[in-house]
Amino acid sequence: MENVKKAKKFDVRRLVFTALMAALSYVLAEFLSFKIPIMPSFISFDFSDAPAMLAAFTMGPVSGVFVCLIKNLLGCITSKTMCIGELSNFILGISLVIPAGIIAHKCGKFSRAVIAGIVGTAVMAVMGFVSNYLLIYPLYGMIGWSTETIVGMYQEILPGVDSLAECLLIFNVPFTFVKGAIAAAFSLVLYKHLRPIFNSIYRSNLCR
Repeated sequence: MENVKKAKKFDVRRLVFTALMAALSYVLAEFLSFKIPIMPSFISFDFSDAPAMLAAFTMGPVSGVFVCLIKNLLGCITSKTMCIGELSNFILGISLVIPAGIIAHKCGKFSRAVIAGIVGTAVMAVMGFVSNYLLIYPLYGMIGWSTETIVGMYQEILPGVDSLAECLLIFNVPFTFVKGAIAAAFSLVLYKHLRPIFNSIYRSNLCR
């Protein structure tokens, strides 16, 4: 009976913390995003992946995924891209938090979380190229943004680029990597202070 009560208490903590991180993530995405001069105008920078990363570190990858999902479902309400931008953000977000959460949550050591952040960031950058090239930009084409139009936006910044793949490699991959790295860095700072609290809950998951 005592174990059941502890499990229920833990589930409530998980739910509340995940909901709190999702709300914070949405606020950061909606109200604290800004344009980067070296990127096309339809791409913005924000810190909304940091709460999802923190949720993944502390509560596991499932919590991180739910933070990404809730943030982007809320974002769809006011979407200017028929939710295509939100879909892209969700794909990139989960490609960051799933590997990071799996690696970090399995072990309570901070050094493991650092490795998790690096791996998650690398996976996010690679997935940024793959998902944009195969899915997201073709979807933009269906709502009137042709490949030529999109490449033209990149050419306004760097006239020498002449293909979508080249644009993604030169612009999106480094941008996505830096964005993921910053999110990982912010979440690691917070995780370092919260780690003892969550490790007391996850004692069975600590590295031996």
